[in-house]
Amino acid sequence: MKQRKLEIMLEKVKGFERPDVNLEQYVTPAPIAAEVLHFAFMHGNLQGTVYDLGCGTGVLAIGAKLLGAERVIGFDLDPSALQIARQNASMMGVDVEFVQCDISGVPEHADTVIMNPPFGAQCKGNDRPFLSTALRVADVTYSVHNCGSHRFIKSFIEPAIISDWYETGFPIKRTFKFHKKDVELVKVEIYRIVRRDGST
Repeated sequence: MKQRKLEIMLEKVKGFERPDVNLEQYVTPAPIAAEVLHFAFMHGNLQGTVYDLGCGTGVLAIGAKLLGAERVIGFDLDPSALQIARQNASMMGVDVEFVQCDISGVPEHADTVIMNPPFGAQCKGNDRPFLSTALRVADVTYSVHNCGSHRFIKSFIEPAIISDWYETGFPIKRTFKFHKKDVELVKVEIYRIVRRDGST
């Protein structure tokens, strides 16, 4: 499936009804979701078992399944988000499992993790547990982070390595009262992280 077709399909995925600022619940826009997923697909990493950590309403998990992943599991702490995620998966006609648990409770093992973790805007370091869990459970991880994170990511993930990364624009729609614009374009970095013991 081409990236543009995937993007069009993911536009149908419903977002949060009552987003929680403390959980940094921002919807991953369909163009970004399709871009990250296609990045993983082109590297051959959407086979086997794929985890979406902090899956929210399921856009990355659903997209991974649409691109042919054998088994996809989305994990999130918020039961209301998972309820919407299950509805979204049903609407899209894909079989995705959704599990409510804290990020530290995610079980091993996945072939690939795809995630858009909290950026740490509300609480610095919120992305660290997600990176730690991803490194624990999977051989390869695709992750979205604030622009300027490269030095931190490189240091934090050692002995894992960044095999590829690039910068792109992430459009955030007005979600919370403190947002000043209808859409704010935030620069982000997309990372492909590979464990040293992984064969990917």
